[in-house]
Amino acid sequence: MQRTLRNRVLGAATALAVVTTLASSALIANAQTTDGGSADEVGAQGLPTSYQWESTGPLIGPKPDATHNVVSAKDPTIVRHDNEWLAYYTVANTPQGHWSLAFSKFSDWSQAADAPVTYLDTNPNIGSRYAAAPQLFYFAPGDEWYLVYQTGPPSYSTSKNPADPQSWSAPKNFIDETPPIVEENSGGWLDFWNICDDSMCYLFAADDDGRVYRSETTIGEFPNNFRNTQIVLQDTRDLLFEGGAVYQVDNSNQYLLIWEAMGSNGRYYRSYTADGLTGQWQLQNGDQSDPFAGIANVTFPDGQWTADISHGELIRSGNDQRMNIDTGNLQMLYQGRDPSTDGMEYSQLPYRLALLTLTGGGSC
Repeated sequence: MQRTLRNRVLGAATALAVVTTLASSALIANAQTTDGGSADEVGAQGLPTSYQWESTGPLIGPKPDATHNVVSAKDPTIVRHDNEWLAYYTVANTPQGHWSLAFSKFSDWSQAADAPVTYLDTNPNIGSRYAAAPQLFYFAPGDEWYLVYQTGPPSYSTSKNPADPQSWSAPKNFIDETPPIVEENSGGWLDFWNICDDSMCYLFAADDDGRVYRSETTIGEFPNNFRNTQIVLQDTRDLLFEGGAVYQVDNSNQYLLIWEAMGSNGRYYRSYTADGLTGQWQLQNGDQSDPFAGIANVTFPDGQWTADISHGELIRSGNDQRMNIDTGNLQMLYQGRDPSTDGMEYSQLPYRLALLTLTGGGSC
């Protein structure tokens, strides 16, 4: 998510209307997860060797009001909690191009388009500061919810009630100073993602220049003392760009890393697997013609509306710090946009959120 690493001209642009056409209910009815920290293995079958997805149309779009002339909804994080979907995401204003966070909740995906929106700049603890690219999870050892996002540095707020956007604390930084290894390379990092195993927590990050960084702390020290930042993956800028995430697979010692790439026909996701969070990442699906998720392996029953399968999050089988996914029920909330908007200033691109459902693929 290009916001802090490069200077951008924030010119004015006309806000595009929200596209609210929903896909068939069959695609969205499968997205059910366990609440709280536990993760069930219902239908777990292991990761496929190739992927085929179906996409809804846009489900969540910008909802401007008198003080928020927003043009996009993007970079989502999503959990199921107390029989509701809780979605936090990035929004951008026009013409200022100011980045901030928003929140929606709804019990069923068919209600997502009409769900009220709360802008987190109305929370006095967060205010009008730059904030983007959220990640929401429950940290079970501390019995507290965390909202991770970028304010420049990797930051977080905490709450006992993730369904109340006014309850989040003022942000604190995981790491105050950019680590030397980041400074020596691209000079900046973004799109932070936290995941823990039984003893350690790891903070992954992109740099928009082909590197994946990982910092670490013990689970007892979390959220403090992140250290030992290192490069764990490196490739070209186009192949390892941004919008990454890491998941535990079926409560096992296998982990899945997905990272957004820039293709000739739009954004897409590549995937890697490793045994353990400090294991060597092995490319799984990395070609634009055979991606983890991209225009090459996504169908649109209600008509194609995007060429980008961009900054998204897999729906987890639980909400805790382990980031577990159930391979028997893979879905992904992602951002897409009308391809005719190519060439617009980045902050004004009219992203909307839609849902992918895995419908097939090669067997393990």
